[in-house]
Amino acid sequence: MIKVAPSILSADFANMSLDVKTVEEAGADMLHIDVMDGHFVPNITIGAPVVKSLRKVTDLVFDVHLMIDNPEQYIKDFALAGVQIITVHAEASKHLHRLLQMIRNEGVKTGLALNPATPISVLEHLLDDLDMVLIMSVNPGFGGQKFIPAIYDKISLTRKYLSEKNRHIPIQVDGGIGLDNIKKVCDCGAEIIVSGSAIFNSDSIKETIWLMKKADEVE
Repeated sequence: MIKVAPSILSADFANMSLDVKTVEEAGADMLHIDVMDGHFVPNITIGAPVVKSLRKVTDLVFDVHLMIDNPEQYIKDFALAGVQIITVHAEASKHLHRLLQMIRNEGVKTGLALNPATPISVLEHLLDDLDMVLIMSVNPGFGGQKFIPAIYDKISLTRKYLSEKNRHIPIQVDGGIGLDNIKKVCDCGAEIIVSGSAIFNSDSIKETIWLMKKADEVE
């Protein structure tokens, strides 16, 4: 079954704890937390203190996506905030192996995010250090963007590459995914879907999450 990770980028920041509880009760598998610094991407969101506060109101797995420069400086802070997964961008560090080891040393699972134009070849020497691969299907920075069609092939190529290497590393896809395209995304090989506006702006959050989780069962 597909795992669904609602992105709090589309939540109501004035009522974030309420929105988090809503998606938890609606059946979300994890909470995708976008951290932006205004440098790596042209937007600013939240930091470790807010994540630590949210940890008090939910038992959901915290899947933190660091869209920031110099992520090495903040790994310990987010680990101490109670997260289970930290995903960093391949484009944000000159020493990816060291960075991923730093995350693992904090007892946290690792994810590596690839921007739309970043080739999957960067994964080649990092497979032993990865617990998840995040394929960005929009250019990161803002919610509500449209899915980039070329990413369907990129997801398929990533799944094929991992299979050829005999690696069972989950593929997460983030950006522009809703009920209209989630099945195709999953048919290409995605196992974890990040969705923001399609969930939080829907008439029924519970029904939307349920339909997303069942999308790969629809013929």
